[in-house]
Amino acid sequence: MQTSETIPSQHVQVISSGSIAAVHGSAHDEGSSQTDFLQIESIVLNLDASLRVHARAHFFSWTQGLLQSLIRHELLICTLCHGKPPAFRADGFSMTSPDPSLVSDMFMRDTSVAPALLKAWEERRYQPVAFEVGTASGCPIPSGAFSRELDRLGATQLLSHGVHDADGRTLSLFTFACRPGSIGARQVYLAQLLAPAMHAAWVRTQVTRTPGSSDKAASPSVLTVRELDILKWIYLGKSNFEIGAILKISPLTVKNHVQKILRKLNVVNRTQAIGKALELRIFNP
Repeated sequence: MQTSETIPSQHVQVISSGSIAAVHGSAHDEGSSQTDFLQIESIVLNLDASLRVHARAHFFSWTQGLLQSLIRHELLICTLCHGKPPAFRADGFSMTSPDPSLVSDMFMRDTSVAPALLKAWEERRYQPVAFEVGTASGCPIPSGAFSRELDRLGATQLLSHGVHDADGRTLSLFTFACRPGSIGARQVYLAQLLAPAMHAAWVRTQVTRTPGSSDKAASPSVLTVRELDILKWIYLGKSNFEIGAILKISPLTVKNHVQKILRKLNVVNRTQAIGKALELRIFNP
C-alpha cells in the first residue's frame, strides 16, 4: 500500500477559508433577502436535525433527506479513524445505491482509498478537498471496485472534510460522492460548517446499545408480506395513490398499512421507515 506519494495539486481543488468567505459574501450581495433567509433556515433546520440523531436510522434519514438541501450527493461515506497509524471503520449512506453497505465494504477493501483521502486532507491543513475521480493518474482514488461503483452511480466528484482533535489526529472523515459539477465554494463552506455536527451525530450512533434496545425486537417477521410490498414501493418513491393503483387497493388502505409500518418500526415518517428497514435487514431492495 503506497500512501506517501504527493498528490499533484492540479488534480485536487482546495478552497481556503478566505476565498470561501469572499465567494459567500459575493453570493449574499447578489442574492435576494428571501433566498438568504431560506438558506439560513435550511442550515438551522439541519443543525437542529443533527441533534436528534441517536441511531443509524436517524442518521440515514437526516443525511439522505434534509441534508440533501444543502449538499446534494448520491453517496456519503463516513470514516472513523483510530490511532496512529490510523485504523479505519467506514459506513455508507445512499438513496441511490441499492445497498450502501456494499459500497462501504468496497471502500474498506481497497486499502489505499481511506489513507489517500486522509493524507490529502491532512496535507492541506484540514481544509475541504474536492476532486474528480478518474481524471488523471494522480487522482487520490485508485482504479478499483470503489471507483467503478462511483462511476456507475454517476457520482465521480468527491468532497472530503472531517474533524480532528487538539493534537491534529483525525477523528472522522466524511466523503460526499456527487454528480459532476455539484461541488462549488458554497458546498465547501457548508461542509466546514456541518462537519462538527455530523461527527457528533454519527459518533452517537456508534454507542453500543443495551440489550433492552427497541431495535432488538425487530425482525423480518415484524412486517406482513403486504407491508413489505408497500415498503418496496415507498422505497421506489411511489405515493399512496400510486401504490394503491399498482396493488389494486384504495389509497386509504395503503395509508393504514403505512401507519402500521411506522408503528412497528418505531419511526415517524416514510424516509425513516426505509432507513430502519435497511439497517435491520428486514428489507432488501
